[in-house]
Amino acid sequence: MAEGKEKTEAKKKSWFEGLKSEFNKIVWPERDDIVKQTTAVVAVSVVVGIVIAVIDTILKYGIDYLVALG
Repeated sequence: MAEGKEKTEAKKKSWFEGLKSEFNKIVWPERDDIVKQTTAVVAVSVVVGIVIAVIDTILKYGIDYLVALG
């Protein structure tokens, strides 16, 4: 019974060692890159939000106009 436990512990230990070695291979982006990408995401999100709001307003007035005719 103890032999199976040792194998499991050794397997877990080697898994964590592999995880650590893979984690060390990660190339983290520079701060400037993160700032540029975040700015781009926020700007595009705001623009898309404005476009959706404009389209929604146009459709709302169009539907209200059609309902008022009927």
